[in-house]
Amino acid sequence: MVDATPANDSPTGPPRPPSVFDLRIAALGMGAPLRWLRLGWADFVRCPRIGLFYGLCFFLMGHALLAVFRAAPAYVLALSAGFLLMGPFLCLGLYDASRALQAGERPSLRASLLAWRPTQGTMAIFAGVLLILEMLWGRASLVVFAVTFNTMPSTTNLLAQLLNPANLSFLITYAVVGGVFAGLIFTTSVISIPMILDRRVDAISAGLTSIRACLQNPGVMLLWGALITLLVGLAMLPFFLGLLVVGPVLGHATWHAYQGTVSDPT
Repeated sequence: MVDATPANDSPTGPPRPPSVFDLRIAALGMGAPLRWLRLGWADFVRCPRIGLFYGLCFFLMGHALLAVFRAAPAYVLALSAGFLLMGPFLCLGLYDASRALQAGERPSLRASLLAWRPTQGTMAIFAGVLLILEMLWGRASLVVFAVTFNTMPSTTNLLAQLLNPANLSFLITYAVVGGVFAGLIFTTSVISIPMILDRRVDAISAGLTSIRACLQNPGVMLLWGALITLLVGLAMLPFFLGLLVVGPVLGHATWHAYQGTVSDPT
């Protein structure tokens, strides 16, 4: 019997080119977030002018958030998330500076400001997805307020009113709703934006890789998210001045979080 299959044809076809889903996700130890922070601080010290420029942007964002708190308190929690949501996009320049330092090059403010241009389409798509989540969070926050209070609380002594033990059910519900949306946004974006900048992948692949990283290292990523929240919260206390340093350090650290989590297949 004669084999009719041509000699030069492989029964399995040509090898499949590697995809983003072949990238390896590292098994991280609980000390990884502190290591990322140390590396972020080292990058900040090596290019302080770039860091302080972006730190000033964070400082101004903090005062914008304060203005929203005074004018529309119901939106504060959701817009606080927006503050954290815009942070990674604002940190694009810091990621670019860390990438330059890692390659042995000298980072520049001009290059950092233009770092978004090669991936502007993908970044716009990813930002749109996160913006939808942000808008849903804001709507959910308003619903919680509307269900709990007959009228919007007065901005005078607002914190005292909200922290009243009589409003315990409101505080729990508000925190749970906020935690769900914050967790979803964090899980989707924790390493996505530096990955898009570095590998020029599409928004879906970057988001799924970020989710993979969180699912494979839930404890580490939970600790990382808690550290970010704690540091940003502390930096906002003295008139947001701490954001001048904490903001850029966290930006540099996020680059190292991505570098330490995602690697090429071996």
